[in-house]
Amino acid sequence: MEVIRLKKAPGKILIIKPSSLGDVVHGLPFLYALHKCFPGAVIHWIVARGNEGVLEGNPMITKLWIIDKDNWKDLGRLRDTLTEITGTTAALRKEKFDMVIDLQGLMRSGLMAQATGAPVRVGFSEAREGSHLFYTHKVRGGRGIHAVDRYLKVARALGCATEEARFPMPPVSEPERITRIKDKLGDYSVIVPGARWHTKQWPAERFGRLASMLGIRSVIVGSAADYETARLIEAASGGKALSIAGETDIRELICIIKGAKYMITNDSGPMHIAAACGIPVIAIFGPTNPVLTGPYGSNNIIVQAPVDCSPCRKRECDDLKCMKEITVEQVREAVGRLSP
Repeated sequence: MEVIRLKKAPGKILIIKPSSLGDVVHGLPFLYALHKCFPGAVIHWIVARGNEGVLEGNPMITKLWIIDKDNWKDLGRLRDTLTEITGTTAALRKEKFDMVIDLQGLMRSGLMAQATGAPVRVGFSEAREGSHLFYTHKVRGGRGIHAVDRYLKVARALGCATEEARFPMPPVSEPERITRIKDKLGDYSVIVPGARWHTKQWPAERFGRLASMLGIRSVIVGSAADYETARLIEAASGGKALSIAGETDIRELICIIKGAKYMITNDSGPMHIAAACGIPVIAIFGPTNPVLTGPYGSNNIIVQAPVDCSPCRKRECDDLKCMKEITVEQVREAVGRLSP
């Protein structure tokens, strides 16, 4: 195992992990291990706008740097993007970080790490887009392990204890609106029909049929982009499901998830929040690999179809048999296998 020998304990540390939502959640055990290892250190984190809700208010983090990463891809906003990048890199350099850890491993994150001027810049040796060229120390993360364990390899290389993966979720005060929804539902499950790729989405009508068969009511969550899908599920549930898709921010979503008996979900960001909160998860997987990005921990069940082409990691597919061959009965049976 690689060992990074530091001349002195760092007083100021920057973590670079902007996205995605699930990956930011996966980085929380690394944050916990780092904080326990260097309790006197000030820790900053660079995160993409939209994902900051899982980090805001965390007492282990002194400052969040929120970047408009998605806008950086818009050539029409090139001037604004260059202004933001220039301003951000100049501000980062002024912070005089002792150590920067790049968990993202892409060209732009590597460039940000170098721009800080930190004497210790840590990243993965197999990082993509040549970003490894900007690190002073490299750790072999590996490609065949879960993202949480991969990030914890960096913590171990820094001398941190990693025997227990702890997910320090932000303290949240439940809004009265969310409390009313939960009181109305009684015992409930959470259904997550959305996903960043359409190839990861189980058919909406099957989610609806499933909801109609469950012994408790369900609440459907998601972004505004999932609104129509959620309404289809609600209509097909026979009154057993309530959609609040597009009506919650991340902190409200966390409150809803924490009160659930279990979650039924595609491979999605909320899936990782549920696992981090200890809520049992039934996760439906098709083109992606649950060994690498599935819900972390015990009492979670993966439902997959036995097709030769999965996992393919395709964002486009004319067949989608990996999702279509998963039946409502299979997922319902998985719910029955959850530990009480």
